[in-house]
Amino acid sequence: MKPTAEVLEAVKKASKDGRISCNDARKLAEELKVPNKVVGDAANELEIKIFGCELGCF
Repeated sequence: MKPTAEVLEAVKKASKDGRISCNDARKLAEELKVPNKVVGDAANELEIKIFGCELGCF
């Protein structure tokens, strides 16, 4: 599943200074009802770093 424009925009808005925490990324995936991987792929596409990874989800 490729990130949609909605997912890309949500990841962009949720990030600060080109970064988003693992916890926030997982919450965002849950809110958007998409797999964690889709949010991770969106972050990669936008060159946004996921930090503080807790479970190796991304």
